[in-house]
This record gives sequence, C-alpha cells and structure tokens, in this order.
Amino acid sequence: MTSYIVLLGPPGVGKGTQAEILSAKTHLPHISTGELFRENMKNDTKLGREAKAFMDGGELVPDSLTIAMVEGRLARPDCRSGAILDGFPRTPVQAEALGQMLARASQGIDLVSFISAAPGVLVERAGGRWTCVAQGHIYHQKYNAPKASGKCDVDGSDLVQRADDSAETVRKRIEVYLEQTAPLVEYYRAAGKLVEIDGTQPIDLVTKALLAALGAKG
Repeated sequence: MTSYIVLLGPPGVGKGTQAEILSAKTHLPHISTGELFRENMKNDTKLGREAKAFMDGGELVPDSLTIAMVEGRLARPDCRSGAILDGFPRTPVQAEALGQMLARASQGIDLVSFISAAPGVLVERAGGRWTCVAQGHIYHQKYNAPKASGKCDVDGSDLVQRADDSAETVRKRIEVYLEQTAPLVEYYRAAGKLVEIDGTQPIDLVTKALLAALGAKG
C-alpha cells in the first residue's frame, strides 16, 4: 500500500524521533525539510544556492523554493511507495502544493498527525535534546539516551546540543510554530485528514497511536 504521511507538531514534541521509528517500521523514507535544505546547500544545487541567499540575509525561504525541493525529493525512486514528511508542509500554500504534486501522480495524503504537548513539557524535552553531528540523529538525556554518553548509536559521531534548544528560544519557537501552523491544522482538519495524538505519552505509545491511525485511514 502506498502511504504518504505528514507529521505536524511543535518543536520538541518528538516528530523527528517518531518519523525515524515509522520509517523503520513501514520502510518509507523519512523526508525532513531541514535535512533537505542541508543536502541541497552541501551539494551546491541551484535551489540550495537560492535558499542559502535568503537564509544568509536573515529572510525566510520562500514557499516556492521549499516546494521545489520537496517535489524533487518525492520524485526519487525510493518514494514510489510513499514517504513520511517531517517539517513540510508548514503553511496552507505548501499543503495545497503538496496535494497537487501528489494528485499529478494519482496519489494523496493518507494521514496527517498533529502530535501535541503542553509548552512546559516541550521546553523540558528540547532542553535535554542532543543531535549527532554526522547525520542529525536525535537523542534525549531523559527520554531517549544514547548507549554511550555523548556518542551517536548509529554512526558513532559526537552529540551536540543546538543553540536554539535553550529554554527561552524553545518557548519562542513554540509560540511562532503554533501561530503559523494553526491555519494548517485547521486546513487538514476540515479535509478530514487530521488525527491528533497526545505527545506526552511514552515514545512507544505515540508510535502505537500513529500506526493505529495509519491503519484506520488505510
């Protein structure tokens, strides 16, 4: 069965962790827009250079560039059976574009999950989050600790804490995210695609809820 899954949720709620788990269980590629931006800039693609120019100027990358990067990624062979989208879409404009690009391939979104948690919980989670420098695998000192302190279980690279994971920055990111994403949540709720999941549950129970929702939609 072909499945296109969108994961929505504020910073620190565990979207990246759940996307990796779902990818392993469903064998669908995990597409993170953050990783996609880094890949394009690292490979010095035309889209990467254009995005970097906006980012270096302190501006938001236009929807058109983000949409083009995602469309190019979804066109790769590993996405023929679907994909797990993490960080895209972020706006109703991007949601419309995603729907159109999938429709051209006679496909559509199967599930949009909104993983939620109270701001206080998110600040605690983000404050303990560590990311590997090689491939961006995510760990948490309380909820998902690495086997060896300071080292990634997957590739052995060092784990670092991002500057934007400080409590004050996280609070601001949550406020901005919720403000910007509210129309998108309503967009998918109106389309009958949205499933809300309690992100304060243990990781395995969030995964179980996601898989149950996907099975129900399928």
